[in-house]
Amino acid sequence: MSRVETVIAARKAAGSGALVGYLPVGFPDLQTSIDAAVALVENGVDIIELGLPYSDPVMDGPVIQRATQAALADGFKLGHGFDAVAAISARVDAPILVMTYWNPVLQYGVDRFADDLLAAGGAGLITPDLVADEAAGWLAASDRTGLDRVFLAAPSSTDARLRQSVEKSRGFVYAVSTMGITGARADVDQAARALVARLRTAGSTSACVGVGISTGDQVREVLGYADGAIVGSALVSALADGGVQAVARAAAALAAGTVATGPASE
Repeated sequence: MSRVETVIAARKAAGSGALVGYLPVGFPDLQTSIDAAVALVENGVDIIELGLPYSDPVMDGPVIQRATQAALADGFKLGHGFDAVAAISARVDAPILVMTYWNPVLQYGVDRFADDLLAAGGAGLITPDLVADEAAGWLAASDRTGLDRVFLAAPSSTDARLRQSVEKSRGFVYAVSTMGITGARADVDQAARALVARLRTAGSTSACVGVGISTGDQVREVLGYADGAIVGSALVSALADGGVQAVARAAAALAAGTVATGPASE
């Protein structure tokens, strides 16, 4: 069982589910992004999703786009991502998944990227624009290194695509709760519940819901039927508005939603 799966299983056994927190590397600067990621774990986040800034972030909403564009303008380079993973890993024990679009990995070299991520202490990749049937190179590299590979599933995905995502993912399947881009929403889309049920039918034992979660109550709602809740825009907004201390407070408020929930439904 992978590090990510181990954490999720432990949280489910405790009667809850995992809280996954996203922040981009290099925003508002490299050191602050490292400190903010550490603060997530110190305040109840179980798994870190560390985003690599990219010039064409097709899935990201305006909050995350502004943050990643600022990081790029400030001189972010791909190597800074590995530096951040290593620095965070030295301070906290939570698994770190790097969220990256696929082109930077191709440009860097798939095997080289896998080796450098493993050496830095990373747990694996979330690849929002890479589907399992086009991922032969990454499947081979992740099998060789033992890194997790998280593929996305959307409400529009066919049953065949969902089965493929379940079969090829390791760590968890990322269930996108709404059609469209990321961003905090007042209500978590009910499509998420139906999507997780379809993933269960396809054999998933680790499905985490992301896109649109911004409160502890929404975390609690999601953990009533899924294995993990993924929060991004709300944490990035907190960092932008109030720095590391605000991220710590936001993470603690979200983590309150992991308390006193029942185990995820099968």
